[in-house]
Amino acid sequence: MPDRRTLIHAVAALALGSTFARAAPKTRTIRVVARKFQFVPAEIRVRKGEAVTLQFSAPEVPMGVNFADFGTRADIVPGRVATLRLVPESVGRYTFVCDVFCGSGHEEMSGTLIVDA
Repeated sequence: MPDRRTLIHAVAALALGSTFARAAPKTRTIRVVARKFQFVPAEIRVRKGEAVTLQFSAPEVPMGVNFADFGTRADIVPGRVATLRLVPESVGRYTFVCDVFCGSGHEEMSGTLIVDA
């Protein structure tokens, strides 16, 4: 039978562990395909404070994605997955664009991140 000190340490460790487990936000993964000359999906909807991992792929040519309002971007290379993690803290509509020239039509290639309350 464990002594009282061992039981107290075990209970404290369980309590702390469950606190940390609750505090860690669950991350939602959203896959986005960058095609000539569109993002699929072109509209991404998330909640304020929600941790999201955006996984970008490009089956045709190298591209880029730029979330200027969040100060983050990534290169999207065919055959690889580019990953961006965001935790939006403000409600609103945010435009993201392709920032690597991918041919005629590039200038119109954009999407919208919608952050709801």
